[in-house]
Amino acid sequence: MNKSNTDAKSLLMIHIAVLFFGMAGVIGRGLTIPSFAVTFGRVFFSSITLFIVIKCTNTPIKLQSRGDFWAYIAAGIIMALHWTTFMRSVQVASVAVGTITFSTFPLFVTFIEPVLFKEKLKVKSVICALLMLLGVSILVPPDGGGATVSGIVAGMVSALTYAILSLLNRRFSSRYAGSVVCFYEQSIATLALIPFMLAAPPAVTGKDILSLVVLGVFCTALAHSLFVSSFKKVRVQTAGIISGGMESVYGILLAFLLLGEPPTAREIIGGCVVIAVTVYTTLTNSKE
Repeated sequence: MNKSNTDAKSLLMIHIAVLFFGMAGVIGRGLTIPSFAVTFGRVFFSSITLFIVIKCTNTPIKLQSRGDFWAYIAAGIIMALHWTTFMRSVQVASVAVGTITFSTFPLFVTFIEPVLFKEKLKVKSVICALLMLLGVSILVPPDGGGATVSGIVAGMVSALTYAILSLLNRRFSSRYAGSVVCFYEQSIATLALIPFMLAAPPAVTGKDILSLVVLGVFCTALAHSLFVSSFKKVRVQTAGIISGGMESVYGILLAFLLLGEPPTAREIIGGCVVIAVTVYTTLTNSKE
């Protein structure tokens, strides 16, 4: 398989993963249990799924160094914070607010990645990131209510923590399979959230558990394995711009189809900007 076909496959993996990411916000919106409990169920069922996959495929799981062990602990804690704040944003505001504010994470990646990996900051990446910011700023609803502000703040924290997590995953993806990276991070995130579950155990119904299984297996285990694996052929900046933009579009579309939350005119205009930037990024990356 030549380089262009390999890159195209990696880009397709990103888009499939991001579609499931968008669905995660919709599922989280439909749950009434606290955001930390949603995140706990998500990483718990995902960890089990990933462990089964790793064992069935005989994928090497042993860590290569003690440094990786501590890095995974940090990544797992960051992941727990990221998903808890994202679910909080979706629940207190809306799917649109949660996914849109999360979409700002490529801006953090664009400027942090070159410093950490001693790479040249590309002008194209900066322009695309700024255009993406323009798109999401159009999408943000004008409502200045407390719930919206709270959701935006939680979403921005989610964006910052995910930017850091993505850069850690770049380090891991060069040495470990995507399923192994996700297994360690999500297992540690599960352990990190246990104290919160014990301190304030939520009342969970059978429907909640079924939703959490779908969230963990498809929107987490499958989606994040695909996303992390794509880093072997696609830059984190490119993956971030695609993820940050299309998750908003997919999330808003799914919220309309499944929850009956129609997009506003601002969301449609902003979505068009986001799609245009994403298509451009996808096409130019496959040619490089």
